[in-house]
Amino acid sequence: MKSLPWVLILALLPFAGFSQTVLNVTDYGADRHGGADTVPAVTAVLNAVRGMGNVPVRIVFPKGVYRFFPEQAEKKEYYISNHDQDNPKTVGMVLEEFRNLTIDGNGSLFLFHGRMLPVSVIGCRNIILKNFSIDFDDPKIAQVTLVDKKEGLFRVSDETDYRIENGRFVFFGDGWRVVPRSFMVFHPQTGRVLPQTGDSYAPSLVSVPAEAAGDGLIRMRWAAVRYPEGTVLTLRDGQRPTPGIFVHLSRDAVLQNISVHFAEGMGLLAQMTENIRLDGFRVCLAEKSSRYFTTQADATHFSGCKGVVISENGLYENMMDDAINVHGTYLKVERREGDRTVIASYRHPQTYGFEWGFPGESVAFVNPLTMETVGDIGMIEHIEAVGTSSVAGSREFRITFTAPLDRRIRRNTALENREWAPEVIFRNNTIRNNRARGALFNTPKSVLVENNFFDHTSGTAVLLCGDANGWFESGACRDVVIRNNRFVNALTSLYQFTEAVISIYPEIPFPGLSRNCFHSGIVIENNFFDTFDRPLLYAKSVDGIRFCGNEVFGNTDFRPFHPNRRALLFDRCRNIVVEENRFDDTYGFSPEKDIRLKQTPHGEITAEAYPCESGI
Repeated sequence: MKSLPWVLILALLPFAGFSQTVLNVTDYGADRHGGADTVPAVTAVLNAVRGMGNVPVRIVFPKGVYRFFPEQAEKKEYYISNHDQDNPKTVGMVLEEFRNLTIDGNGSLFLFHGRMLPVSVIGCRNIILKNFSIDFDDPKIAQVTLVDKKEGLFRVSDETDYRIENGRFVFFGDGWRVVPRSFMVFHPQTGRVLPQTGDSYAPSLVSVPAEAAGDGLIRMRWAAVRYPEGTVLTLRDGQRPTPGIFVHLSRDAVLQNISVHFAEGMGLLAQMTENIRLDGFRVCLAEKSSRYFTTQADATHFSGCKGVVISENGLYENMMDDAINVHGTYLKVERREGDRTVIASYRHPQTYGFEWGFPGESVAFVNPLTMETVGDIGMIEHIEAVGTSSVAGSREFRITFTAPLDRRIRRNTALENREWAPEVIFRNNTIRNNRARGALFNTPKSVLVENNFFDHTSGTAVLLCGDANGWFESGACRDVVIRNNRFVNALTSLYQFTEAVISIYPEIPFPGLSRNCFHSGIVIENNFFDTFDRPLLYAKSVDGIRFCGNEVFGNTDFRPFHPNRRALLFDRCRNIVVEENRFDDTYGFSPEKDIRLKQTPHGEITAEAYPCESGI
């Protein structure tokens, strides 16, 4: 990982001691005791800051509870990557076009009501958010506990407002109503997802009658009664209209000591942003909370960013998706116009309507069937939205390049913006008790995954993917170091891309036609694995991968179930080194049985696997 001098500058920003104008929100009418709507006070203090130019300003919230209601909040048209594109969004704190601004909550709780986007950061430079928590008075996930298997009785959480409508269970809040479509299953003492439950869908919640049984109980005779009494279920519909914090077209942003206890989408979604640092960012359960859930989707998500993405000292737990996902977005060619111009479109229904590229930026062309590049790198001369007067809401772009394009670039060829791809540092974080996966990375820039604790992620702990056919998340990895991490009982359930604890799984529809590997330069070293099952690493289409110096311990915490019985499985990989790993007797290890080498793109095995030590 090369040195990044500017990272040191970012790290010192919150403590640099710049001369700042300090504004107190209580002087503008905010009630730190939670007795009034905070939105008017925040609007007033931000208007005051706008009148000061770009001088450094710090807005302080004396420690307390600040409530935000939707009635006086601004309505904004935001198109947010990997979220539902319903507009307008109701925003509690709108930070647009600010420079040198700090928001300091001093340990306060920002409590939101109804369906809101708590904080938006749009077009800002040198902005710091710190020392506050985000939560909702009426979260859009219901929680029930199975109390009587025989009678099909469930106790509904005191926090959940519900009713029986035409014999169906429905829960609701201020301006919203949910009929649950799926559920997650948690152990009541550990708070972990029950093994081999994974995604559980609940058509029976719609089709099987429910009835009130008094004293907060409901009776539903559906599949969940197969679980032990005391099991906690979180019921949801999977909608994700807004994240907790939305950052767009900004630069040099720092989020420090912030907790998100609930958001209806991601905890944080940043897109088209340069340099963003998270220090002590948490998507976590509140102290003394009775909940078993946090966010509806990922804890943090970075779409089409550049510069450096840093996440350090974080806690990501009980969210309904991954801890971090970093990627770009493939466009696909709809048609060509002449020899230098294409019409290209966003293809995923949750990702469109925001900027994709700018003149002067380089673009790679990718065959979606083989995931190999086609022709030379192009440079954008002009880009404009098609069918709309602005980028907001657009699905298509007309892109003209500075030179003629290869004739092989045709309809469905994927376009990858090589400029909006960040370096990543993911370090000293804890990820636990969540749905889906741990950390996902798709970027050609360097990635460091170091000193993290992956504790009972119910899917793959670390995933390198990339596809131009489903999620359209771009970025073949070229330099990834995964070292000094601790993996404890990952992969207790099966989801998409869960072939091993560490899974390298680009989606390549016709791998037999590929002559080159998709990912390259992957180092997995000095990690600690404590696992009940076999698969440690699955790697597909990688040129240059090292699995060295790792320690592996087996345990009997759960029953092994994964269909992949190999410790290390390499599919169409080249230049593999496996050496100096140690395995205890409980796990057991045999190179002949536990290492499998499948075909390379050239149809022959070029890997070399070295014996590993057993009996730690």
